[in-house]
Amino acid sequence: MKKDVLITCAVTGGADTTGKNPNIPVSAEDIARDVADVAAAGATMVHLHVRDPETGLESWDTERFVEVVNRIRDQGTDIIINLTTAIGVLVSFDLQNPSRLNPDKTRFWGPEQRLQHIEAAKPDVCSLDMPIMNYNDTPYCNLPQHVEIMAKALQRMGVKPEIECFDIGDLWRTQAFIKQGVFDAPPLIQLCMGIPYGVPATTRGLVAMADMLPQDCVWGAFGIGAQQMPMVAQSVLMGGNVRVGLEDNLYIEKGVPATNAQLVERAVEIIEKMGSNVSSVGNARESLNLPAAV
Repeated sequence: MKKDVLITCAVTGGADTTGKNPNIPVSAEDIARDVADVAAAGATMVHLHVRDPETGLESWDTERFVEVVNRIRDQGTDIIINLTTAIGVLVSFDLQNPSRLNPDKTRFWGPEQRLQHIEAAKPDVCSLDMPIMNYNDTPYCNLPQHVEIMAKALQRMGVKPEIECFDIGDLWRTQAFIKQGVFDAPPLIQLCMGIPYGVPATTRGLVAMADMLPQDCVWGAFGIGAQQMPMVAQSVLMGGNVRVGLEDNLYIEKGVPATNAQLVERAVEIIEKMGSNVSSVGNARESLNLPAAV
């Protein structure tokens, strides 16, 4: 069982969920305020998307990412900042002519476009998704060549990738990239559980994923919806870190909207009752080989 557990809070996400929970932060100011709250509650890292304040929908405006990162740093919050790159990977085929894409439903970007906001905002960490999979009913395509180009660009930028794996084959590919020197040591791996149609958020699902982890990696796992807290306990028991937050789960109990701080507090409670400790930001930076805060 892991003794020093890193808690990531995925603060806002990109799904159209603001109408389901009024506590989802939308503006840069609100996101930064939530980051301060979850840091005080025990979070070690925050995983961030940004939203359009007028619509509440996900935004990919580089300036919004820069504003959020600057606000967090300017307010003096001691936390590891992790930005998403999970955009430009959805494709839709013309079913009458499958050799062609449906331009109205396809958003497929090259590596440079997916990393524009990372180069501008200079976070500590950014997500790097591995799968080519059916995401609900939409092909979700992270081309291996694109992943490799992005990983090498992140090495040049000095930003650590959080390698997000949704199925066992993603870990197989990760191991191959590690052998090729694409990921610096120690690789940071996030096991994404329960996302249709990847690995289900079950004990057996997590065991199967954990059995494919490369040696000497730093890893964690999360489940979505009602499986968020059970997966916290399961990941800690198996030696992993954890992730909670409103991106993955909107409720603190059935029908009761959560705040990000409440979800972090619940994770802290589970971790400590299992006999483990919550990692400090300094210890987490050391374990991930990250430089000191900017």
